[in-house]
Amino acid sequence: MLALGLVALALSVGGVSSAATGFVSPPAELFSPLVGEKVLKTAQSFPNPAQYPQYTDRDEGNWIWFSPDQWTSGFFPATLYAMYERTKLCGTQAVSGSQWLELGRAWSTGEVPLETHTGVGHDVGFLSYPFMDELKVNPKNESAIQAVNAFANHLAARFSPIVGCTRSWDTADPTDFQVIIDNMMNLEVLFASEALTGNHTLRDIAISHADKTMVNHIRADGGSFHVVDYNSTTGAVIRQRTSQGYADNSTWSRGEAWGIYGFANMYKHTRKFDYLQTARKMAKYWITNTPSDGVIPWDFNAPLVPPRPADSSAAMIAANGLLLLADQELSILNATGAAYYTAEVIKMLDANTKLAWRPSWQSLLANGTVNNPEHNNLTGIVYGDYFFITAGNELVSRGLARC
Repeated sequence: MLALGLVALALSVGGVSSAATGFVSPPAELFSPLVGEKVLKTAQSFPNPAQYPQYTDRDEGNWIWFSPDQWTSGFFPATLYAMYERTKLCGTQAVSGSQWLELGRAWSTGEVPLETHTGVGHDVGFLSYPFMDELKVNPKNESAIQAVNAFANHLAARFSPIVGCTRSWDTADPTDFQVIIDNMMNLEVLFASEALTGNHTLRDIAISHADKTMVNHIRADGGSFHVVDYNSTTGAVIRQRTSQGYADNSTWSRGEAWGIYGFANMYKHTRKFDYLQTARKMAKYWITNTPSDGVIPWDFNAPLVPPRPADSSAAMIAANGLLLLADQELSILNATGAAYYTAEVIKMLDANTKLAWRPSWQSLLANGTVNNPEHNNLTGIVYGDYFFITAGNELVSRGLARC
């Protein structure tokens, strides 16, 4: 609590709570009754056989459902665990904590077959989210332990000591070893499994992957490449490019958000200062390149004409990443830095919630960009909603918002 008090003090001393500075409070929508109502309504419509919401249509905001073997399937069960966490933070709610927990466990069962066979490749880390959440509730839950270890083993099996990374996408040419910056988020499952098993090789894999990503994905200005193609037989970099961004030399915002979060998380686990510096560098790029209206574009370098779409999901991921970075600054007693990142988060949440909040949609937010080159934009996205809820929880836990 002392550390959180330091942040509040630094916010005050820095003047960011003054109306003259344009400081805004966290958006009230973070804690709207609609959050629980919408999530509950979706949770009560679990299909049989199992399917999971991934994104909505662009017009009415209805969820589009997919089979479990998708990289996004872990996010809605994890959202239910986030709602369980909210009951602990906020007290009495319309739905009890035990109800959210029961729903989270039920929705996780559809992922169990993926422990033995999945086509999501490196994204097993995202699949593991609800099982890692379960272990926070019940550290002895054998089903959750088995799931986390299985997904970690899947990811570890994709590691190449020649390249020094885990392979992201499978390719027809086995010498084309593709790594995307998103994979920084999947490294968490390796640390979770190491804690369960004592297998330190999993930590070594995570560190090797992060080290290579730091060198080959992150530019000098803090921007990032989406994809790096390596030669699997030599480890040499073949190409640095994009798949979902505007251009090979542009910075796709969701990838940048994954990087901020991923490197802050690597510092949390290893205390390796290079990771903190990289997270700071990427955060500086993010903040410097955020437009004056605060709305996060799909790609920071995409032209303004025709109008570039926003990506509310990238904003929500970055909000969580910057809060995690703020935690790391507090861990080295840099309360001023922590307050700076926290204030940026609150401004970003306000601007992007004003844009994207949709009371009539099944999703909480609109204006998400799934894949702009494929014209999949202006939708609700399941991970955008998940990170919207967790951002609210994080602010409450810091004493910076009220339920």
